[in-house]
Amino acid sequence: MASYKQSLRAAEKQLQNAECGEQAAFMLLLELAQMEAHNLYMEFDQEIPDALNKQFQEGIARLAENEPLAHILGYEWFYGYRFLVNEDVLIPRPETEELVANILSAYDDYFKMNGNIIAADIGTGSGAIAISLKKEEPSLHVLATDISKKAVDVAARNAELNEVSISFCIGDMLEPLIDRDLKVDILISNPPYIPQEEILEASVKDHEPHVALFGGDDGLKYYRIMFEKAKQVLKPRSMMAFEMGWNQREALLNEVKRYFPDACTEVLKDMNGKDRMLFVYFGIQPNS
Repeated sequence: MASYKQSLRAAEKQLQNAECGEQAAFMLLLELAQMEAHNLYMEFDQEIPDALNKQFQEGIARLAENEPLAHILGYEWFYGYRFLVNEDVLIPRPETEELVANILSAYDDYFKMNGNIIAADIGTGSGAIAISLKKEEPSLHVLATDISKKAVDVAARNAELNEVSISFCIGDMLEPLIDRDLKVDILISNPPYIPQEEILEASVKDHEPHVALFGGDDGLKYYRIMFEKAKQVLKPRSMMAFEMGWNQREALLNEVKRYFPDACTEVLKDMNGKDRMLFVYFGIQPNS
């Protein structure tokens, strides 16, 4: 019978031979065994239970076919919370956690003292951003929209599982807010921003919804759509927060200047030092 270590090492070799990231084997085993890393290391030389090993081997075979780990598990962890995911929604990424953290920081700095603050997450997908914000700031009123009913169904289920109340709307970009004549303090989006012709890894291209990935020829299509109508849904004192591609800073700032010449802007770097977040302020002078 195999030990945890033997089973893991064999799985890592299998993934390496398939030219897949072998580190996913360790993450899969942790989740299936429901262990923390230090507990697994303590059990490394112990015999792995047959049922667990069978489940692990089945998962490794799927990983070797470039299926995302989150789809094999059926969920992804984001900001400390668990989110159901499937082929109808984009898998939440770690870099988007930084967007959430910076939105919460800006909320504390510019909005928290006012009360009755409304935030809208456009293109919510799994609901990861909207739900994480509501979990961290229960007094925040959070709306979330998506053009995909299937995505909204997943997001609504995630809100239920994470025990938060979110107002979900089905519709294209800002249209659900405009149709309801809603005005928000914080407008948030992690829109599709990958240029149409960019080559993606097979695990992304073959398993995640293209509508949530590609943003037209230059990747900026959906920013322009939101910028064009943003004033219809924003309060005079408000903020917009977006995730962006690491190489889109100059082009995106040019678009902001074209649509909002009097707004204050910030481009924030992620933990790897890349430009990944755009904040646009109206009636607010951001802290230096």
